[in-house]
Amino acid sequence: MKRARMTTMRWGIAAALALGIAACHQVAAPTPQEQARTVSVVRIETRPIAGGLTASGTLIPRNDVSVSADLAGYRVSKVLVEEGAWVKAGQPLAEMDASILRAQLDQQLALVAEQKATADQREAEAARVSGLDGSGVLSQEQLDARRFTAKTARAAANAQIAAAAEMQTRLEHLTVRSPVSGLVIQRTVQPGDISGGSATAWFRVAEDGQVELQAQVSESDFAQMHPGLAAKVTLADQTVVDGNVRLVSPRVDNNSQLGAVRIALPVRPDIRAGGFATAAFVDLTRAVPSVPETAVRYDANGASVMVVGADGKVTQAPVRTGQRGGGYVELLSGPPAGSVVVAKAASQILSGDYVKVDWGDKP
Repeated sequence: MKRARMTTMRWGIAAALALGIAACHQVAAPTPQEQARTVSVVRIETRPIAGGLTASGTLIPRNDVSVSADLAGYRVSKVLVEEGAWVKAGQPLAEMDASILRAQLDQQLALVAEQKATADQREAEAARVSGLDGSGVLSQEQLDARRFTAKTARAAANAQIAAAAEMQTRLEHLTVRSPVSGLVIQRTVQPGDISGGSATAWFRVAEDGQVELQAQVSESDFAQMHPGLAAKVTLADQTVVDGNVRLVSPRVDNNSQLGAVRIALPVRPDIRAGGFATAAFVDLTRAVPSVPETAVRYDANGASVMVVGADGKVTQAPVRTGQRGGGYVELLSGPPAGSVVVAKAASQILSGDYVKVDWGDKP
């Protein structure tokens, strides 16, 4: 029994020694840094990008013509056009009730006829005494009185004719007409309204239907603007149309330090006055923070880049992109210039991973 216990103890000691020796030869698990794979990286740098100079603004008519009634106090009887209608110069837009003015005109024409008849009679009376000066048939005073009465009657007749002509003109102006050809972009009048009751124009007409972009450009970029400069204008629905600078404002706003640039656009139904648009000036370049387009990742949360820290740890950082050109994309917001990012965002790199950087032939 004693020998058996000794044998068991020897086997236990041998087993413990074997385990200790195995433990001494066990290899430690690699760290995340040691397991990191090598990826290509680039820095966020300031680069010139063609078309990198952009400006935004509002679409406005080139010539915004306001149309209202010339006469006050008349009721609108008809509105003849709606917003969106194309009209020609001189085309009626609205009519006012002319019944009162027509009655006044008829009365005035009757006065004209009466006064003309009186003038004709007085002139005939004056003609009958023509050549009797100094004859003694009538005194000189009587002769002069007849002649004066004739002239007065004719002047009164002419005054009544002028009054009738003025009424006729007023009658014509009860029809509101478009002074230019173009597109009706606003209508505020309704049948039954009284003319002269509001300072708001009844109609606004974009002459020839021409709508252009009034873009606001910063003072630092204003010197590069000139008429004829080509621009790509992006509308609210992301449609891109070609335009060119038509007019550069001679002044910069004191408060905003922005200047207005008018960009001529084609006449199209999807270019609407009052809309918002952005212009990229394709012939100009601007130095902006940028990365290769491949470095930007797009997912459900938007655009981002994978920033590599000094310890090799990767962090996903959201960015807002701008213009593109030459394989690079502008970063409107995001990590600062000089940050190291993964060159190919499609790589299976997740935030929190460790990587080893590969600069390629660029340090």
